[in-house]
Amino acid sequence: MSEFVTGVTFGGTEWTPAYVTDINQKTCIGCGRCFKVCPRDVFDLVEKADVLGAEEFDDDYGDFEDDDDNSMVMNIKNGLDCIGCEACSKVCPKDCFTHEHKQAA
Repeated sequence: MSEFVTGVTFGGTEWTPAYVTDINQKTCIGCGRCFKVCPRDVFDLVEKADVLGAEEFDDDYGDFEDDDDNSMVMNIKNGLDCIGCEACSKVCPKDCFTHEHKQAA
């Protein structure tokens, strides 16, 4: 028996879900693809300036302090609602997600 939470597909294949644990918000472009495919409302868009400090902000133009900059990034809103399908990771063009298996109780 697996030490991780494991399920079985309709076809009888064993499947171990991997739950989202982190988003690299420095790499995220705020495209919203993960938000659209997530069946459990795990994510929300937030302003990049609210989650990243000036030193982390990947700003090619040097205008991080610009008040008109309202760049958005994805944020984990309801991480405990993740079902481990990894759909977010499959549609992400920047490979921003970290997933982990959950230990079985």
